[in-house]
Amino acid sequence: MLKVCKFGGSSLSDAKHFKQVKAIIEADPDRKCVIVSAPGKGEGECDKITDLLYLCFQHRKYHVEFDGLFERIEQRYLKIKKELNIDYPIENDLNEIREALKEKKLTEAKLVSRGEYLCAKLLAAYLGYSFIDAKDVIHFKFDGKVDEKKTSEDIAKAFAKVEKAVIPGFYGAYPNGEVCLFSRGGSDVSASYFAEALDAYLYENFTDVSGFYMADPRIIPNPLRINEISYDELRELSYAGAQVLHAETIIPLMEKRIPLEVLNSNHPEEGGTFIKDKAPGNNHLITGLTGKKGFIALTFVKSRESDKLESIRSVLDVFARYKVPVEHIPTSIDSFSVISEKSKLEDRYFDLVAELKKLPEIVSISEDSDVALIAIVGSNMAKKSGVSGRLLSVFGEEKINIKLIDQGREEINIIVGISNADYDKSLKALYTRFSGEII
Repeated sequence: MLKVCKFGGSSLSDAKHFKQVKAIIEADPDRKCVIVSAPGKGEGECDKITDLLYLCFQHRKYHVEFDGLFERIEQRYLKIKKELNIDYPIENDLNEIREALKEKKLTEAKLVSRGEYLCAKLLAAYLGYSFIDAKDVIHFKFDGKVDEKKTSEDIAKAFAKVEKAVIPGFYGAYPNGEVCLFSRGGSDVSASYFAEALDAYLYENFTDVSGFYMADPRIIPNPLRINEISYDELRELSYAGAQVLHAETIIPLMEKRIPLEVLNSNHPEEGGTFIKDKAPGNNHLITGLTGKKGFIALTFVKSRESDKLESIRSVLDVFARYKVPVEHIPTSIDSFSVISEKSKLEDRYFDLVAELKKLPEIVSISEDSDVALIAIVGSNMAKKSGVSGRLLSVFGEEKINIKLIDQGREEINIIVGISNADYDKSLKALYTRFSGEII
């Protein structure tokens, strides 16, 4: 019997938190596989190690002195080692990384991955566990996708040689051995691959909150906690903006239906959110409310002679060439809109629009750069008629203009587009109206 445990950066920020992690692991003999993030912000610590490593690389790239930054990284690890009296020569690793950085022998991915690597080395020594390097077992193809078959096989082989192990999250390796990173928050996904490969009966994800909440606590004071949620609901919430888990975390778990529990490493006794294939224990009409600000809508009017499908395809081809993700595509008889995050456009915006204007199928392009998206998620909404109308009536009562509406076929989510200035007001109104409703 085996559990996979993942500890986020806030759970490993300093020696005090290392002690908490050790107590959690030792409280359950099934916690044999531990995946870690790099140390995050903590008491008296203003920076995440990962951010400092990215900064070091940029300083070196542009020939700016980075010794002060790297010394801050060194001191974080050395302080943890000293305060816990850990018998591991991490100084050797730090010196090696510093010299390789000076000599420009590290890729950005390799340098940034050292945050997790060093943290895992220290924790393995502190626990008396074996260390498995993620680059030896998490395999990426050259297109950046995980080679799931080889990854699963090599994780199983590596763990067959040890009883208990600590593994750095967030990275793996290409076929040529070069380090490849997941997107930020990817340690959650790393742990999922271990849970799948080792047939874990539970994946525990320890962070700094006691599970998922029905709405953002920064906007809604003391929101209800979601005690149970389905894989599909979680993916919708994570994709739409909830930041407790990486949106891709569930994918490796789904085939074997491995449940996941999100817990607070500072207060594990509080319990958390249980995530599994189905969530029969959740009887709330709405499971969660989330979303994000900062979207842009480009609306295209096609020529009357052009086929709408071909027009949409031509536009999306341009977005694909510029690697700009598309969130939604609302349509009408002669026009359609493409919704994207502003931050994903970055410096590509003007070139993208210039190319779009050259398309012969498009008559005109207009822009709305003031769009926020709210996601209303809940598998129980499909079981009760009139829910969509009731939800949308809230916006009317609050005199909030709706810019777009999108509902998935399975009726598990409704996406509403509004102005950024109306985002907080909308969440509060929806939560007040529906948070206590039981089916």
